[in-house]
Amino acid sequence: MMSWIILILAGICEVVWALGLKFSEGLTKPFQSLVTIGFMAISLYLLAIASRQIPIGISYTVWVGVGAIGTFVGNILIFNEKVN
Repeated sequence: MMSWIILILAGICEVVWALGLKFSEGLTKPFQSLVTIGFMAISLYLLAIASRQIPIGISYTVWVGVGAIGTFVGNILIFNEKVN
């Protein structure tokens, strides 16, 4: 059960760094870039921990899914992007 919680947290961290790329304007703003890179590292680390107990195929699929859906929703809510 703890591995699944860690995996979901890894996915949430992926959302944060994906949205951070926009806040950092392509890693050109120093502070925002550091936060983005930090969340990249945390996300991958948590994915690695979760994959000790959950098969990597499932772990990676869930991680990408949480990240993709979260980033999609985050862009709509935070950046007012239109849904096409």
